[in-house]
Amino acid sequence: MAFEISSEQEMIRLMARDFAKKELEPKAAAWDRQGTFPLEAIKKMADLGLLGMMVPPELGGSGAGAVAYCLALQEIAYACASSAVTMSVANLSTEPLLKFGNKQQKEKWLTGLAEGALLGAFALTEPGAGSDPGSMTTTAVLKKDKYIINGTKVFITHGQYADIINLIARTGQEKGTKGLSAFIVEKGTPGFKIGTKEEKLGLRASNTVELVFEDCEIPAKNLMGNPGEGFKVAMGALDSGRIGIASQSTGIARACLDEAVSYSKERRQFGKTINSFEAIQFMLADAATKIEAAYWLTLIAADRKDRGLKFTKEASMAKLLASETANSTAYMALQVHGGYGYTKDYKVERLYRDARATTIYEGTSEIQRIVIARELIRE
Repeated sequence: MAFEISSEQEMIRLMARDFAKKELEPKAAAWDRQGTFPLEAIKKMADLGLLGMMVPPELGGSGAGAVAYCLALQEIAYACASSAVTMSVANLSTEPLLKFGNKQQKEKWLTGLAEGALLGAFALTEPGAGSDPGSMTTTAVLKKDKYIINGTKVFITHGQYADIINLIARTGQEKGTKGLSAFIVEKGTPGFKIGTKEEKLGLRASNTVELVFEDCEIPAKNLMGNPGEGFKVAMGALDSGRIGIASQSTGIARACLDEAVSYSKERRQFGKTINSFEAIQFMLADAATKIEAAYWLTLIAADRKDRGLKFTKEASMAKLLASETANSTAYMALQVHGGYGYTKDYKVERLYRDARATTIYEGTSEIQRIVIARELIRE
């Protein structure tokens, strides 16, 4: 199969690379130390069309497509993984409205999300429901023309700064995933508040919070799709989200490899630079090979999405390989740096911490293996 990056996709990649080098790289370490959410940088990303890349131009997006999105996201992650996860979730938050929103909902919210006037978040995970959404306890009870929401969501990316929340809640009495529905909840709605802000190991410039709903009333017209379609909405968004995390992971891994190669050319031991030792060369070679495989597998999944083909298996494969590669390459890069890599004077320390989350969110590595196996058996 021939697969070539188009000139337009390459231009988007180079635009993202230039932005990341100038606007993110010089500040990323400070944002990490201070736990600062880079709101101004995110607004600049919106101005470049990076937050609505799957949304068609007539609805306010750039319509660049999934392949271009993956290429751009890798460049953002190379410089600042925290900014990359914000970009990923912002794009993910457009998917439910694009696929399941009605005309009025798209006009009210989707255009704003695509243009960057609004920032969207995705709320699925709960304290007792992570890999198992069927255990969800957040409820949305219909009373006349309103839904009354009660429950708590956790680990919500940039939830504190989001203007709208894509919320999955239980509306039916069915057990498991059949009774779930999807809603839009706007910032400032009475009964909706921000709970605990998480202090994390890595991705410290990515805001992560708890969302609390206490008798939160929203209009019934904020329901996306039909009652009971919430699991379908969530899984469709997560397929796209996994391509995003695969891209973030590949960007982190590339940065780790480049840092390791650069350091190995400078560090001298036993009278020679350490890149002359086979032990180091083999580590670099193995990492480069895995990164190349993750890169192409991610683009294959994205290309299938762009062509309207089913890509669930490919997205999970890409996310699994890329996230595991990000972690192994971060480990390798820190090892090459030796004791210096364990200090905050070197970028690999931050990359090592940032990489760790990639095998957890948007479905753990174990969940990806379940999805892949299920798709293989189904085929």
